[in-house]
Amino acid sequence: MPGETDVYNVLFLCTHNSARSLMGEAILNNLAMSRGRFKAYSAGSHPADKPNPFALECIQRAGMPIVGLRSKNWDEFAKPGAPKLDFVFTVCDNAAKEVCPVWPGQPMTAHWGVEDPSAVEGSDEKKRQVFSLVFRQLFNRIGIFASLPMDKLDRLSLQKKIDEIGKTK
Repeated sequence: MPGETDVYNVLFLCTHNSARSLMGEAILNNLAMSRGRFKAYSAGSHPADKPNPFALECIQRAGMPIVGLRSKNWDEFAKPGAPKLDFVFTVCDNAAKEVCPVWPGQPMTAHWGVEDPSAVEGSDEKKRQVFSLVFRQLFNRIGIFASLPMDKLDRLSLQKKIDEIGKTK
């Protein structure tokens, strides 16, 4: 449960773990205010073979490293020996409607759905625009989350806050 540890493990979930959830992982792991407080991971129910190149480009444009980012199955985080999760955020509608694995330790969960930039048709420039928009939305939400006074909120208050963050544009 949050408050029992100095570092909170956060898992971002999306169906393919190729764009939104990877962006969430990169943002939280590289946000200055979250360093040392959070360790972010990402996964998907049906992971892609590799990350979306537009997502990686977007992360790099923000000055964040992409080394180590890969699409992975959420089963990795339900196995014995996996990091104990404190928070699990779904960032796409498909993953929110799927039956998630049972996470050891009962992490707090919230749905932070954003548009699927990988589904956008059109020119590369149009795709880049949508990926940038989604990245900014996630960056804003994650920034709010990372600034929460975790040690001053009870579980119910914290749940309310993380649910509200999912409505932030």
